[in-house]
Amino acid sequence: MRLDADNLVQRVAARIQSRFAEEASGHDWHHIHRVWRLARKIAVAEGARLDVVELAALVHDIADWKFHGGDDAIGPREAERLLREEGAGSDLVEPVVEIVATISFKGAGVRQPMRTLEGQCVQDADRLDAIGAIGIARCFAYGGHAGRLMYDPEVPPVLHATADAYKAATGTSVNHFYEKLFLLKDRMNTATGRVLAEERHQFMASFVERFLEEWNVDDGLTP
Repeated sequence: MRLDADNLVQRVAARIQSRFAEEASGHDWHHIHRVWRLARKIAVAEGARLDVVELAALVHDIADWKFHGGDDAIGPREAERLLREEGAGSDLVEPVVEIVATISFKGAGVRQPMRTLEGQCVQDADRLDAIGAIGIARCFAYGGHAGRLMYDPEVPPVLHATADAYKAATGTSVNHFYEKLFLLKDRMNTATGRVLAEERHQFMASFVERFLEEWNVDDGLTP
């Protein structure tokens, strides 16, 4: 049974790699591959079902709403289509599609609990890749891709109360740390995820502190 699951996982991985190899916003194959590996690590530690975790990690960004006009339904739909094409049964398709439908952060004021342990492992892995050194790089990569300013001290961060407000936001890349990334450490689902998030969060906080220090350069001439 596991041999068949491994074969399915590898086929899905090959299709996702081909589809996202040239993506340049920080949601590329390498992001997906890191999430896959992190999710597998967390799943082993937490005792989750590996085939569901691996497949959900591989297809979690198959059609992100950010690149499809805010459409939340397209990701789950595309995930189901690909898995059905590869011969996955409903015992795999249904839990994976549920994870894809629930995984995204939707605003500081929005709580959407992940129901299954498998989903919690994948969501933690995805959020871990959004913080730390890689998370910093991805934040600015996406900001540039979306045409956002790197920073503007006249534009304050906003803790969005609704998913619609979060989707409509056009704030700066530095604001995104306050609006989402600094919140993720305390939104990890699993004990393993919480341990892995701690150091990444601290590194990210130190970076933003240093960024603002350098931005507000003291030229020694101001009275």
